[in-house]
Amino acid sequence: MTKPHERTADDRLIVAMDVPNALAGLELAGQLGDSVSFYKIGLGMLTGGGLALANELKAEHGKRIFLDMKLFDIGATIEAAVRGLAQFDLDFLTVHGDPHVVRAAKAGAADSELKILAVTILTSLDRDDLDASVIKDGAIPDLVTERAGRAFDAGADGVIASPNEAALIRALPEANDRLIVTPGVRPVGSDLGDQKRVATPAEAIANGADHVVVGRPIWAAPSPSDAAEAILAELASPQAALRNH
Repeated sequence: MTKPHERTADDRLIVAMDVPNALAGLELAGQLGDSVSFYKIGLGMLTGGGLALANELKAEHGKRIFLDMKLFDIGATIEAAVRGLAQFDLDFLTVHGDPHVVRAAKAGAADSELKILAVTILTSLDRDDLDASVIKDGAIPDLVTERAGRAFDAGADGVIASPNEAALIRALPEANDRLIVTPGVRPVGSDLGDQKRVATPAEAIANGADHVVVGRPIWAAPSPSDAAEAILAELASPQAALRNH
């Protein structure tokens, strides 16, 4: 087996592998090369060899892996599922931010390095979507912040939240030393796709995010490597300096 190379890339950028299967994922990783060290593999890839891809990128190429499963179930099932996933030596795993789910996931991840990230409110949702799902009244930033605080209290290592709410979450006392990972990140001029609460990569980092997740603007670009390099340059710019809150 090839010895994994050292990661020297800026791992604040996580590239979402929203591609059809593991072969397409390996092709994308090959195009991006050493410039990208962290990949997200989501539920849509699960039946296309997602776990095999995660293992190969981790073991053969030294990449960090974020498994975005957004697990939700009764506690015993969550604990068993996470215990099984923890054996793959992955880095991040998402679960829904309900406290009972977070507590069970943390129990399942015990004795591993797997970080449990709680989903607050999906970045593709707005208030109309929450009303349709009979979610309690309130502005989305307030609900996201409340859910984040409860997830931290339940033991979450971090949360998934829109970049628009990252500053509010970072200001929580419970957020000290916890991770904030932001999807819904779009470089200036990019198509918003199915996202409704978005910001640029620099804005997300300046608002307190530790990692930004970018998919379509990279893998759908004429040159994915050029698109990734442009985002990495933005992350290294003065505009990405963490604001004082």
